[in-house]
Amino acid sequence: MTVPTRAAAPEPAPIPLRQIRAAYDADTITVYQAYGPAIGLPAAADGRFGDAFKRDRMTWIKPSFRWMMYRCGWARKPGQERVLGIRITREGFEWALARSAFAHFDSSLHADRDTWRAGMHEPVRVQWDPERDLHLRPLEHRSIQIGLGGEAVPRYCDAWIVGIDDVTELAHRVHRALGERGVDAAAELLPEERPYPVPAAIAARIGMLKERARP
Repeated sequence: MTVPTRAAAPEPAPIPLRQIRAAYDADTITVYQAYGPAIGLPAAADGRFGDAFKRDRMTWIKPSFRWMMYRCGWARKPGQERVLGIRITREGFEWALARSAFAHFDSSLHADRDTWRAGMHEPVRVQWDPERDLHLRPLEHRSIQIGLGGEAVPRYCDAWIVGIDDVTELAHRVHRALGERGVDAAAELLPEERPYPVPAAIAARIGMLKERARP
């Protein structure tokens, strides 16, 4: 008698080098920022940024929770003790990407430095940094950071923000679970992040359609 065998599970598709992964719904997308208590606590309480927030400075938003944890050291770094999950409109998010320029020259994306500099009039900057695992080690694929400046800042503060949640305790719970029960337990607590459906024209603009050899 032939004993049936279980078919091997298919290999997961490789993650593209540049892909936006985020928690989102039909209308909003969640991005993360970390601040000290003077900015973070009132923002979470009021659902908007108050007077302590500097509108004349570029402000960086990050759709990846793990990359935010890398940046703020699990909400332990000075001046980054409060982590905010900021729900903004997808319309605003895509407005920013459509008016972005790369923060740094990248030979895989730009023909030359003059081509790169030609976009510096735009109010938004993007850069792709290595995504992080739960131990905050770099992965091969990238995570996007989006710097809002100029006219993008008041749009962000006054029009795009739908709600602000203080997710500091979540950051601490994930970190504790990682240390006490391991990666799988910590991963169960993470926000669900899915590939974001970036319109083709925007994907081309921010380099998502250009792969290069992985390091």
